[in-house]
Amino acid sequence: MPQFKTSSGNVAPLGSHYDGKGVNFALFSAHAEKVELCIFDNSGAEETERYVINENDNGIWHIYLENATPGLVYGYRVYGRYKPQDGFRFNPNKLLIDPYGKKLVGKLIWNKAIFGYDVDSPEKDL
Repeated sequence: MPQFKTSSGNVAPLGSHYDGKGVNFALFSAHAEKVELCIFDNSGAEETERYVINENDNGIWHIYLENATPGLVYGYRVYGRYKPQDGFRFNPNKLLIDPYGKKLVGKLIWNKAIFGYDVDSPEKDL
């Protein structure tokens, strides 16, 4: 059973914003085909919920989580084309941070898996 009741939310402001009753999430992506909001435990180590964001107005994906509070640990998975030569690098296997986020939780462990390309390839990024 989902932890939060959802509704469509608002396109503005971008980022996550608490209104005293819940949190609105809004993320811009002009070319995404699907966006998921991933909720984590307080340590950021374990994903506890995932919500498909169905609302998209002019490239702004938005959802509202009723009863969510400030400090919620979250990230996004964004689906779309993967054609780096054309500037498209969508990869839902990569958890994305909110560009408007105010705090990061956890520790980044540098390894090859965090890159969107094979770092050992002679072509490198492309």
